[in-house]
Amino acid sequence: MKAAGQKTSAPSLTLVALVAAGCSVRGAPSYTLFGAFFPAWIFCTAIGIVGAIGTRIAFVATGLAAILPYQLVVCASVGLSIALLAWLLLFGQ
Repeated sequence: MKAAGQKTSAPSLTLVALVAAGCSVRGAPSYTLFGAFFPAWIFCTAIGIVGAIGTRIAFVATGLAAILPYQLVVCASVGLSIALLAWLLLFGQ
């Protein structure tokens, strides 16, 4: 704990200012569903999960699942790419 007369260091204030700079006045993008605010990042995450599941189904249907190594990493990467692309297309500026 600090004593009553101690001052906060400049690097600490700089760190707080840089972290707080990400906060915006207008808030995060959200949708109103059933009277409640639904964050847009959850919507994009759901799109990414559906994309990853679809990728897995496509791999199994085409036979790539038998020869493709690290399927979990590949499907997760495709899902993440789809989620980020959805975020960029829907909410990018």
